[in-house]
Amino acid sequence: MTNIKLSKRLSVIASLVPENAVIADIGCDHALLDIYLSKKKIIKKSFAIDITKGALNQADKNIKLYNAKNIETRLSDGFEKIDIKDNVDTVIMSGLGDAKIINILKEAEEKLNKVNNIIIQSNVGVSNIRVYLTCNGYYIDNEKLVKENNIIYTVISFKKGYKRYTKKEIEFGPVLLRNKDELFNELIINRINKNNYIINKLPKNKLIKKMFLKINNHKLKKEMIQM
Repeated sequence: MTNIKLSKRLSVIASLVPENAVIADIGCDHALLDIYLSKKKIIKKSFAIDITKGALNQADKNIKLYNAKNIETRLSDGFEKIDIKDNVDTVIMSGLGDAKIINILKEAEEKLNKVNNIIIQSNVGVSNIRVYLTCNGYYIDNEKLVKENNIIYTVISFKKGYKRYTKKEIEFGPVLLRNKDELFNELIINRINKNNYIINKLPKNKLIKKMFLKINNHKLKKEMIQM
């Protein structure tokens, strides 16, 4: 078997991986992304890492099924089983929450010396990840939105270096602000609807909280593009 089809979310992540990279795919699940990158000859090598033995067993089966080369699976909690000698220059983390991602990065601080690229797709707390990485030696190179199963995901590519950002850029993403599109609008609408839901559920004596959310909605509406 030679052809492999990725989900929309994984396809966007794949589009941000630099050529000839040596990647560590943290939380690789069944290694479909790693197999795709290998078959397309985008990467030199992949370390497909997961904390779940069952996921890695399926990953090994998939690697064999697709006859993919230069992929090494490792049962590991984050970077625990990754060594500096592995020469990883690109890290991918997707499908995890912001707290878990930041904790993994903190614990791997010494192992990130050779890592020039970090690609993140977090399910929550995207702005927290922007804050952490831009304060720790990386800048935002690219950002993309992708909708899959009625969920809008944000994928961010960080590169080693330093840039200053405004609060608004950290909140919404500097690249996403420059390239506002229909998905960006939909993401804003989702946030407004969430705020409205909270406003309607709050008791009457929570006037300050309600006012804060209404002001936030007003600011959000200003960022939307007129379609």
